[in-house]
Amino acid sequence: MKWVTAKARVLEAGGVRVEGVPVDQYITHSLAGPGAGAGGSFFFACGDDRRVRLTPDPAGDIALVHEGGGAAALHIGGRIVRGRLERAALHCPHQAYITVSAGCRYRCRFCTVPLRQGRRKTIDEIIRLVDGVRPGISAIALTGGVWSDPGEEERYVLEVISRLKRFGIPIGASIYPVPGTPQRLRDHGVAEVKFNLETATPDLFREICPGHDREMVLDALRNSVALFGKGHVFSNIIIGLGETDREMEVCVSELAEMGVIPILRPLTPAAGLADLRRPSAERLLRLCGMHGDALRRHELDGRAALSMCAACTGCDLAPWRDL
Repeated sequence: MKWVTAKARVLEAGGVRVEGVPVDQYITHSLAGPGAGAGGSFFFACGDDRRVRLTPDPAGDIALVHEGGGAAALHIGGRIVRGRLERAALHCPHQAYITVSAGCRYRCRFCTVPLRQGRRKTIDEIIRLVDGVRPGISAIALTGGVWSDPGEEERYVLEVISRLKRFGIPIGASIYPVPGTPQRLRDHGVAEVKFNLETATPDLFREICPGHDREMVLDALRNSVALFGKGHVFSNIIIGLGETDREMEVCVSELAEMGVIPILRPLTPAAGLADLRRPSAERLLRLCGMHGDALRRHELDGRAALSMCAACTGCDLAPWRDL
C-alpha cells in the first residue's frame, strides 16, 4: 500500500486500535487543533519525513502494532505499513508548538476550545516549556484563541515572541489578525505566519465562524506574502463542512495565486459539528492531487516550511511530503 493511501485511510478513520507494547510514553495531549481536549495522540513515521498523527480508538478497524522500542506497523485492511513511533517535543515532533491562550471569545462551530475555556500561559511558563525541550527542536510555533479581543491577544503574543527570540531558532505564529498584524509580527522577528480561512466559501465562513471577518483574514494573507515570502505563509482550510470539490479547488487556487500555501485539514467532528462525518479517504486523495497541482502551477513548495502545520504534516495530506 502506498504511503499516501495508508495515511488517507487513517485520516478517514480518525483513530487506530493500539496493540502490542503500550505506547503511553509517546502520547501527548493537545490544547488546540484536531483532538484538542481529547484523550491524547501520538505520531507514526514512515521513512525520513512522512508522518501521521494517531488517536487511540479501542474500537478502531485499523491497528497500530507496537513491537517495542518504537518499532511499529500499521495494519490496514490486510496490508502492513512499517515504520516507527516518533516522539513529540511539544505537541508535534521537532517543534515547541505552544498554545498561548487555551480559551476564546469566539464560537467557531468546529472548535472545542471555547467549550473548555482553559487558561492563558504566562510568559515565564512558555520560556520554561521551550527550555525543557531544547536542543531537540528546530522551531517554535505559537497559536491560541482570543482571550479578550484580537488586538489584546496580539499584543500578548508579541511580548511572548520578544522573550523567545533568545533561543535563536525560527518562530512561526498563527493568531487572529487585525489591521497591521503581519507587519508587527515581522518586525518582532517572526519567520512564518498562518492565518486560517477555515472554510472554502464565504457562505460557509458566515455559518461556521460567526463574528469573524473573512476579508480581514484574506487581507492579512495577501500582505504577508511580501513580508515573509512565498512558502512561508499558510492558511488552514477544513475539508468536510459541506463544500464541493470544485469550491475547494477554487479556494486553493486563489490562495496559491497569492503565494499562500493552503493546509487542507480533514474535519474532526466535534463541538457544534459532532454530527458530521469525516471526509472519505477517496476524497482526501482526490483533493491532495488537486492541491499538489495548484502548488506546482504557482511554484510553491511546502518543503520550505520551517514551523507549524506545514512543517509537521501529521494531521493532513501534504502533497510536498506525502505524494
